[in-house]
Amino acid sequence: MNIAVLGPVPRDNITTYQGEKLEKFGCAVYTAVCISALAGAGSTVSLVSHVRRADAPRIGRLLAPFANIDLSHMSDRADQGDVIELTYVDQNRRLEKQTGFMSPILPADIEDLMGCAAFVFVPITDFEVPLETLRYIKANSAGLVVFDAHGPTNGVTTKGDRYHRFWIDRDRWLPFIDILKMNLEEARCAWFDGEVHGDEPNELTMDELPRFAEHCLDLGVKALYVTLDQHGCAVYFRSPDGRFREHVVKRVKVDHVVDTTGCGDSFAGGLAFGYLRTGDFVKACWYGNCAGAQRCTSSELDVYFDLERTERQIAETYFD
Repeated sequence: MNIAVLGPVPRDNITTYQGEKLEKFGCAVYTAVCISALAGAGSTVSLVSHVRRADAPRIGRLLAPFANIDLSHMSDRADQGDVIELTYVDQNRRLEKQTGFMSPILPADIEDLMGCAAFVFVPITDFEVPLETLRYIKANSAGLVVFDAHGPTNGVTTKGDRYHRFWIDRDRWLPFIDILKMNLEEARCAWFDGEVHGDEPNELTMDELPRFAEHCLDLGVKALYVTLDQHGCAVYFRSPDGRFREHVVKRVKVDHVVDTTGCGDSFAGGLAFGYLRTGDFVKACWYGNCAGAQRCTSSELDVYFDLERTERQIAETYFD
């Protein structure tokens, strides 16, 4: 199984909700390591990113223990990479500041990866992956495109403050995405009326989600996943007979949360692997939920389970 993971490897300066200060490399790292653990020996996980020259050796050492992660598509040629400050106010909510910016991932960066079974995009800001890159994949590959909407629904001010933004050109992107993943805040940024009012809620309501999902499916998306924190994940797709389907998949219980940084990135990785393994949109969510749950139990990268152990966790959660 060959899978490409595309996105930044930011140097994250994190203050946890418990006051602990950490410096880590995140985002695409979590996705790649999660898939690496699930796919196992004989697979290849190609990490596609642009990083700072000062950070490249540290990232290489960090990922050296994971033999099936290929870093040959990680480049420091432009000497540009993301630098993020994350301050958690509770387990799930955080303040974000961005002081470094990677150069975008372009078709030239991935020309020799068109044989991959899946392309998992985990951008965190709106400039990191242009639409032309998704267009290129769809024109040249049969690989599954999994896209995290965190990127196009987030921007940065001139002072480095990160903010939510409307995904205004959403409908130009949807035809080139197979699986779209987001949370309720990002869903609000992607589903809006012709005229916006100041009293709009921060999150899309569960009543509005099906209408938004149908719009996505009408434009070519095969499945929409909206994560709901402690309530699990809502999954929307059409069955083979064309009927609209909605499932809410319960979360995987975690007794002690240590660090939620990277849970969404891990979910995307587990989701992509799960769909390639099962071909089932609901079952794929099981793998995504497990990956996110595993991520938050530790600040280390060795937290991810292999396939056998993950499928035991799935059985304990969804069949017991």
